[in-house]
Amino acid sequence: MANLLDQLAAMTVVVADTGDIDAIRQFTPRDATTNPSLILAAAQIGTYQELIDRSLRESREVMGANASADAVVHEALDEICVTFGKEILKIVPGRVSTEVDARLSFDTDATIAKARKLIGLYNQAGIGNDRVLIKIASTWEGIRAAERLEKEGIHCNLTLLFGFAQAVACAEAGVTLISPFVGRILDWYKKSTGRDHYPGPEDPGVISVTQIFNYFKTYGYKTEVMGASFRNIDEIIELAGCDLLTISPALLDQLRSSDGELERRLNAFDPAPTQDQIHLDEPAFRQMLAADPMASEKLDEGIRGFCKAIETLEEQLTHRLAALEGGAALTHAAHEIFQLNDLDGDGCITREEWLGSDAVFAALDTDNDGRVAADDVRGGLGAPLAMAARG
Repeated sequence: MANLLDQLAAMTVVVADTGDIDAIRQFTPRDATTNPSLILAAAQIGTYQELIDRSLRESREVMGANASADAVVHEALDEICVTFGKEILKIVPGRVSTEVDARLSFDTDATIAKARKLIGLYNQAGIGNDRVLIKIASTWEGIRAAERLEKEGIHCNLTLLFGFAQAVACAEAGVTLISPFVGRILDWYKKSTGRDHYPGPEDPGVISVTQIFNYFKTYGYKTEVMGASFRNIDEIIELAGCDLLTISPALLDQLRSSDGELERRLNAFDPAPTQDQIHLDEPAFRQMLAADPMASEKLDEGIRGFCKAIETLEEQLTHRLAALEGGAALTHAAHEIFQLNDLDGDGCITREEWLGSDAVFAALDTDNDGRVAADDVRGGLGAPLAMAARG
């Protein structure tokens, strides 16, 4: 008898939930999905340092020799996401999901602009839109952005989806795919109820995805359902037959090592009975989401978590760029000098706050406005330090 992973792959599209290219190569899924947290984890693996370095160098070329480190790193974030995506597409026969900066989750126009840029980078590499899904948070603003992008032929994967209102709004917007977060839903209920275990059929995340799947199939929505964020293989087993499931390498390995007969739980051609069809405008969406504390809290938490991952990745990229360009020591010194002199913490140093010599302050204050920002310190540190050394 085939193992559970092989049986699952016969009824559900298996997607690798990782930025680890070697793991994707090992499990040969059809699709793969990444996010900033996964890329941050992959960035710690020495094997991928060259991919990151290449992206930083290319971003420096794009932005120019005089661009600030912050500008180069901001550009490099997009380059790195697409670089990992391109490497993944050399392995998987299907699609890769690449995420829009979570800090844009409540800005429809900015999300659209970022999505167009990401797909443009793929297109420049000869990769068609059919092989890329742009991941966007399932806020009202994100869903509206996805609706417009889909009409342009840019396919979207709506992520951080926890509630039924989000799912319905995505389906009505015609998005290609949604990623309800099974395990994070379970986390919330375990914390809320104090219950430490839910059997597979009682798992709140499983119940949520099952409801969404049957609703979509009953009313003929084309939006695909991809269960995500699993905590154990019981959740996966209970969703066998779902359109897609994105699974971490650890759980893929566990499925591959497990035997037994896998029963189809979800059937697109024979969905279980479901509720009456509903339609949501913005007020109805916000009211329904607000009435679901789990979905509201997990959406907010998820966005904050992804934002933190991006900021952490930016910090690492800044240090790496400095190392590549020979400025690691100066970058660190600039940060320390700025923190030391910004006495009131307002992000700017006045002449009265400056603890060093007037000559150094004057050299940093290039526009002579009596104020020095962090970029001024970083940009002008070389000359002032030389002056300070001379006297």
